[in-house]
Amino acid sequence: MKRVLAGPLLRGMFRPWVRGASNVPAEGGAILASNHLAVIDSFVLPLVLSRKIRFIGKSEYFTGTGVKGRLKAGFFRGVGTIPVDRGGGKASEAALRTGLEVLRSGNLFGIYPEGTRSPDGRLYRGKTGVARLALEAGVPVIPVAMIGTDVAQPIGQVIPSPMQIGVVIGEPLDFSRYKGMENDRFILRSVTDEIMYALMSLSGQEYVDMYAATAKARIAAGHRPDEVGPGSGGPSAPGGRRAPDVQVPGPPPGPDAPSVG
Repeated sequence: MKRVLAGPLLRGMFRPWVRGASNVPAEGGAILASNHLAVIDSFVLPLVLSRKIRFIGKSEYFTGTGVKGRLKAGFFRGVGTIPVDRGGGKASEAALRTGLEVLRSGNLFGIYPEGTRSPDGRLYRGKTGVARLALEAGVPVIPVAMIGTDVAQPIGQVIPSPMQIGVVIGEPLDFSRYKGMENDRFILRSVTDEIMYALMSLSGQEYVDMYAATAKARIAAGHRPDEVGPGSGGPSAPGGRRAPDVQVPGPPPGPDAPSVG
């Protein structure tokens, strides 16, 4: 019921357009691996798909008190967020187990390979958990690029601004050739880099070969965003490849064409 009520409100605020929705299978488990620009990413993506997507979220989102706390918890549940205790050294294992349960049940699981929101709109190095999850579950990875959510909700802004937001969904990536190799760290890095390259190709973002959490720490220490990164000698795309010549996508033409399959 909460999802039914929240959907029209969010659609009215963001008028989302989508390209590539037909790349999401009609049934069966699959990973939706997305770039991460704003908190609202997890709310916008479900608006453009008919299938429910499960995400994980900090357990603190569900334990607030008072009217505000209850509304917040209800909203996160309404959009399919699963509470996971992310404290301590077992946080990644808890997230992995949750993701495997969702995928083995034949559902869609949304994940942000960067691990946290981008501090400056650029695409950062992916963590290998997404690769391990794909190989263990034996499901395809569908790259997803969120467009404009960081403009609607810059870091530090609690209430997003109403504006049109886009979603670009790429073709499924099949990693079945690596079946049984989920404990090989070189394979995991290679798979993760392939996923991040697909995200870069869809979003048109500049790539920084550094974890987003590290970049955030450097910015917090007083570095300007343009000082964060490996410099001109670093790789221009995941895996050291040449950066694709891609512009940031825009909405499809015409006011009455909110989506392109």
